[in-house]
Amino acid sequence: MGAEDSIKTTTEPPKQKVSSGIMYSLLFVWAAIQIFPIYWLVTFSLKGNSEIFGGNALGLPKEWLWGNYTKAIVNGNVGRYFINSVIVTGATILITVIVSLMATYALTRMIFKLKKPMNTLYMLGLTVPIHSALLPVFIMLRNFKLVNSYTALILPYVAFAIPMAVMIFAGFMTSIPIELEESACLDGCSIYQVFFKIIVPLMKPAVATVAIFTFLQAWNELMFAVVFISDTKYKTLTVGIQSLAGQYTIDWGAIGAGLVVATIPTLIIYIFMSRKVQDSLVMGAVKG
Repeated sequence: MGAEDSIKTTTEPPKQKVSSGIMYSLLFVWAAIQIFPIYWLVTFSLKGNSEIFGGNALGLPKEWLWGNYTKAIVNGNVGRYFINSVIVTGATILITVIVSLMATYALTRMIFKLKKPMNTLYMLGLTVPIHSALLPVFIMLRNFKLVNSYTALILPYVAFAIPMAVMIFAGFMTSIPIELEESACLDGCSIYQVFFKIIVPLMKPAVATVAIFTFLQAWNELMFAVVFISDTKYKTLTVGIQSLAGQYTIDWGAIGAGLVVATIPTLIIYIFMSRKVQDSLVMGAVKG
């Protein structure tokens, strides 16, 4: 009887098997839909114009044109554009994280007269569409002679990334018990030691979340990059790939290769850091 009972408990009911099969089938279909654009982009980048417009837009390349990547990276300056995007995005993430962490600590832990107006000001930043400030930001950058420089992109990106970063950090920081800081102060730590030795290490999951969101915003931004940068020396990937299209002829395979180069960092960051984002959002939502 004991063996029969164990067999009954380990086998799934028929209805549960059917529901599990349907669920996995739907998940498989959904995964295929999500992966297909990546497959299409990679195969697209390895074809010539004749094959792309000759009825083989979705299939595997008949001739694998790896030279498209050489055209894009060397002849099309995609390598230079990639470095520019890394510089702009890296500086944006670094400044945003540092400034937002300090601002959030002041807004959630310190007491001062302008605390509520400052908090309201940061939250109002979430309601301003980034491209609605295109003209005034351009005029200010032109007056300060910052157009056609890395700073022309870094400053606006940081300004529009800080409100979201402060909101994420605030939700996470309020879940940290204030008793930890009080104990550190009793042990003789200054406010800076409390911030850098206690708060910052505990905020690592939230920092990962902010870093990813800021990366996606800065890496894929196009409008500011088009308006504020006209010098090839400072163009980012989004603008540079757009310039690969010629006036009379367009090498679509080379453009596809450039798009693959631009997409790889996003895929790598998502694969290796998506779990940290989920953990930080869950931990930030649970307070106390």
